[in-house]
Amino acid sequence: MIKRLIIAVVLLALIGGGLVGFNLFRDKMIAQIFANMPQQTATVSTIEAKPVTWTPVIEAIGTVNAAQGVELTTETAGVINKISFTANSDVAAGAELLRLDDVVERADVEAARTQSELAETNLTRTRELSQRGAATSASRDETEAAAQAAKAQLARAEAVLAQRVVTAPFAGTIGIARVDLGQYVTPGTVVATLQDISSMRVDFNLPEQDLPKLKLGQKITVRIEGLDEAFDGALTGIDPRVDPATRLVALRGSVANPGGKLTPGQFVRILVELPAETGVIALPQTTVSASLYGDYVYVVRPKEGTAEGAEPALEVGQVFVQTGRRSGGLVEIASGVKAGDQVVTAGQNRLSNGQPAAVDNSVNPAASASGAAVEASE
Repeated sequence: MIKRLIIAVVLLALIGGGLVGFNLFRDKMIAQIFANMPQQTATVSTIEAKPVTWTPVIEAIGTVNAAQGVELTTETAGVINKISFTANSDVAAGAELLRLDDVVERADVEAARTQSELAETNLTRTRELSQRGAATSASRDETEAAAQAAKAQLARAEAVLAQRVVTAPFAGTIGIARVDLGQYVTPGTVVATLQDISSMRVDFNLPEQDLPKLKLGQKITVRIEGLDEAFDGALTGIDPRVDPATRLVALRGSVANPGGKLTPGQFVRILVELPAETGVIALPQTTVSASLYGDYVYVVRPKEGTAEGAEPALEVGQVFVQTGRRSGGLVEIASGVKAGDQVVTAGQNRLSNGQPAAVDNSVNPAASASGAAVEASE
């Protein structure tokens, strides 16, 4: 019995040792195969890192308003008997837009004009009599005062009549009529809005830390969500007071509005351009990858150990960089990359440090985008 047990233990030990040995041998052979297996050459597109003219910007969001815009109202009460405008039509300064019933006021003007003419006639007669000595100076003074009072009454009647008409205070585009023909209105009733949209103003806020960088006349660029077109303008107003509650400073810019594409009240994105800087290394943002250890790029460089006289083999190397400001699809590289380095523009997630590389820039959208961004900043 004991012999059988010993034999079984020995057999189990031999079998277990064989399995362990086989696994160790297999792992060793696999490691050797992978160690000696050549890495696959990666075909990459690159862009050359070089100094560019960098135009830093401050980004903000704001609201568009017309350079001039008012809500037209009536000054007196009455019934509307004429509406002289249609929605979204252009009107000239001083154009009649709406008229209230003015029969009574016209009659008052005629009566005041008649009294003024009579007073002028009496004044002329009194002056002639005074020259012949047939009228006293007191009578002449009374007649002159009556003539002046009649003129004032005529002017008052004409002013009341003028209040029965709503006119355009400036040239612009009028909106939808908010009243109807025959409607009775009271003073302050809004008739329509009038907006001069040939030029616009944009109101926005920035943190107080940006205040030293701002000055009147700085170029601004306004963009609308969903529209590729940009509108150029200038910074025209800087509030001298910082809001203590929000620590923001209020700013205003003016911008041309060709074609009326900007609408009052619209939400826009604003870029305030700062003075240009030269000699800045900038790369497309797609070239930079992030990791737990920091931002990095892959650089294509000649492989070490290439035989003399042979065409140098290329490999990719991982380089950690320190990034800075971002603008127009570009990111500033403060350190890690120097001018002349060939930086991989796409496919970094498939690369490994030291992997052989072949450069093919026949299709390189990042390079073209970078060129367009640099031209725009210049």
